[in-house]
This record gives sequence, structure tokens and C-alpha cells, in this order.
Amino acid sequence: MAMAKENGQRLREAGKNPEKRRKAALLFVIFSNIAILFFLKYINFGINTVKGIASWFGVESGIFSGFSWLVPLGISYYSLTLIGYVADVYFGTAQPQFNPGKLALYGLFFPTMVSGPILRYREDGGQFFATHPFDFKQVAQGMQRMLWGFFKTLVISERMALIVDTVYGDYNKYTGFYIWIGTIAFAFQLYTNFSGGMDIALGISQTFDLKLPENFDRPFFSKNISEYWRRWHITLGVWMKEYVFYPILRSPLFTALSQKTRMKFGKKRGKQITTFTGMFVLWFAVGIWHGGDWKYIIGSGLLHWFYIVSGELLEPWSIWLMDKLHINAKSRGMDLLRVIRTFFLVNIGFVFFRAASVGDAFKMLRGALETGNIQEVLSGGIFALGLDWIEFTIGAVSLLILLFVSLLQRKGAVREKIAARTLPVRWLIWYTLLFYVILLGYYGPGYSAAEFIYQGF
Repeated sequence: MAMAKENGQRLREAGKNPEKRRKAALLFVIFSNIAILFFLKYINFGINTVKGIASWFGVESGIFSGFSWLVPLGISYYSLTLIGYVADVYFGTAQPQFNPGKLALYGLFFPTMVSGPILRYREDGGQFFATHPFDFKQVAQGMQRMLWGFFKTLVISERMALIVDTVYGDYNKYTGFYIWIGTIAFAFQLYTNFSGGMDIALGISQTFDLKLPENFDRPFFSKNISEYWRRWHITLGVWMKEYVFYPILRSPLFTALSQKTRMKFGKKRGKQITTFTGMFVLWFAVGIWHGGDWKYIIGSGLLHWFYIVSGELLEPWSIWLMDKLHINAKSRGMDLLRVIRTFFLVNIGFVFFRAASVGDAFKMLRGALETGNIQEVLSGGIFALGLDWIEFTIGAVSLLILLFVSLLQRKGAVREKIAARTLPVRWLIWYTLLFYVILLGYYGPGYSAAEFIYQGF
């Protein structure tokens, strides 16, 4: 009874204190959204994890079973967008929107609901409520970007999917070099599917004169894992840093941890321990955001945490070794090696991402070490992975076109460069791309124009 009275008194005091009311509203929105996400997307993950741990100890129980229900399309995207809105308003970096229709327009803007990008209200919200007169240039360039997105998804991604499905569907048969081909094909399938979807979403938005944040910046040119995540799924990385990582480091728990570790291990080492611990939580959150399965937590989360921490700890030794060997660390050759190394490490994560389970991923990685079938692959086996030599050639040429455009993008927007050309040249380029997509886009069995890989997260 005394405890009930005490709790009632606290609630009355909170009601009288505006700051406490604001904080209570913030916590309510955050935890209610997380709770909805948990029950819709992760409750089966929790149940299966508990059952798996119990089975290790020889305890088999059928009391708990998974649930089967429909998950709202794109719930992870607009949930983060709206949580970010409430946090921005709470911390005073954005003004509240009192019109529920306008707030819904921002939070549930239809091109972003399937695969993002994840919006931040203080950066992107205002333009949704401004006046946008018709602008032919914006409409034209938006449609051009949409066409480029269709090129990525229909011509490249759908073809790469055939190779990926063949290899990952029977990894006991397709071992060794086949696994590397399937994994690299998946890297390009995922990239062209996700970034192509972003091109379509951002292109639609541009036709409305809305400039949404970019989500990709040629990630496979990255020289290390940290740079890769600054270029891949950019809006997720920014959201996680601002609303998860930085608040964690500023929390009383981590402030106390920082003080203790600095006293015991010194300023530099103590700071590293605190930062790496916060990064562990961050990368766990990134992994589980991708899906309620340990393969995502490892492949998109904790493995990349391990890469980044190892890279920072080994960096002094790397600098020392290159100095001893008289290697120019800033040479183009070293930059190329760093790009190849980063792409290789990312592909190991993709094995976990695409495999049916963590166990299958480890089996595939072991199978990938069997390199005795390189000659078999090069002598024609590669054409037995779902694409004949004609389809394979179309895919390879399309990837070269993608590479060429990506290299051009280092010097600015390609659409602006094309717009500076004469009218016949512009028409030739865009109509060639249009008919390239129409004639060579892959519309095979099981194809669905509405599906994108990342819409499931």
C-alpha cells in the first residue's frame, strides 16, 4: 500500500513538471515502438534462441512455439524515422508538428516506406510542407534517376539472383570457387537491388521537388570497413550513431565505466575500452535491425564490429611494418589492395547474410577453402549456374557500365554532365538506356516488380 502511494505521488509530481512530462512522452514513444517491433519481428527470434540454449543443456520443451503473422511493410524504416522525430523535438533540434496529417505525410511518405531512406526531421522534414511549383528540370532528372534504378534492378540484380540462388541453394554441390562466385554475385545483387530501389525512391521524390538523403556512395570503392559503412546504407548508420551510439556513450553507466577504465588502464586505453563497448551495442543493434536471426547479427553486425576494432588496434603495427619494409602507404597500389581487402571482408559477412543459417554459413566458408575446382569453373562450369553465355555476357557488360558510371561519379553528378550535352546526344543516351532496360531487363519466373531485398527489414 505504501509503495502504491509513493508511485502515485511520483506520477503526480511528474504531471506537474513539464520536463518530466516531456521525458515521459519520449520514453513512451521509444519503448512502445520498440515493443511493437519486438512482438512483430523478433519474438520468434527470442523464443528460438531460448529453445536453442535449452537444447544445449539437454532440455527439450514444446511449451513455447513461434508465432505466424503478417508484419507491416517497411515497419523498421518508418519506426526509426518517427522515433528520430520525437527525439529531435525533445532535444530541441526541431520544432514539433501539430498537424497529424502533415506528420503522417512525413513519416509515411510512400516512396520511402519499402526500403527507406531513413529520414531525420530536422534535416528533411521542412521541405514536405513547403510550396513546390512545377519544375520541368526536377521532373526530368527524377525520371532519369528512376530509369537508372530500373537498370540496376532489372538488368543486373535479377540476373545475379540466378547465380546466387543456384550456389546457395546447393552449397554441398557447388563448393570451392563456386562459393566465391556466388557470394560476389550476391554482393552485386544486393547492392544493385538496394541502391536501385533508392534511385527509384529518390527519383520519384525529385519529381515532387523533394531532395531526400542519399543512401549509397559507391561503397565497394571503400578502403576500410569504417569507410564502407559511411558509404553503405548511409541513413541507417547516421541514425544509429545519433540516436543509439552517442546517447549510450553519454549515459551515466558509460560515463562511470569511462572513469573507471581510465583510472585503471590509462586515458587512451580506457577511452578505447569504453568506445569499443559502446560500439558492440551499436553493431548488435545494426545486426538485429536487419532481422531476427543470428546470421544477421553476425553478418551485418558483430563481424563488422570485430573488423573495425581489430583494424584500430592493429593500425600502429601496420604502420610500423610498412615503414620497415619501405612501403609507400599512400601509393595507388596500396589503395587498390585496401579496396580488395575490404571487399573480401565484406563478402565474408555477406555469406552469413545470405546463407539459410549461421551453421550453413560456416559450412560454406569451409567449403570455400576447397579451391581445386578453379579449372572446372573457368572451363565452362560458370555457365551452369543459371546463366548461359549470352545472359552471362549481358550481366558482365552491364556491370562494366555500372563501374564506368561509378568512376564518372567521382567528378560530379553524371546527369548534370549529360544535361550539358546537345539535345541529340542527350536523347541518344537516355533512349539507349531505356531500350536497354526494356529489351534486356530480366523478367523471369518468379519475378515480382514490387519486391526489393531490403523491404523485409
